[in-house]
Amino acid sequence: MSGLRKRSLAIAGHRTSVSLEEPFWEALKEIAAAEKRPVASLVMEVDSGRGELNLSSALRLRVLAHYRGRSEAARIIPAD
Repeated sequence: MSGLRKRSLAIAGHRTSVSLEEPFWEALKEIAAAEKRPVASLVMEVDSGRGELNLSSALRLRVLAHYRGRSEAARIIPAD
């Protein structure tokens, strides 16, 4: 598996960095493209619904929920 890649994003008016493996960044790009929106918008949605969960973990779970098509996981981490 690829090493972690750190990316900087603006979320809710502040800059933050998120570290994910490259396949997860690629998956987030695919999901955002399918939803016809920027990756930053998808990350912001996940951030707003993650509760106490670490943002990187929440993003991984969102990707997993998308590709598994599991509605119960999508309720935890906002999906389509």
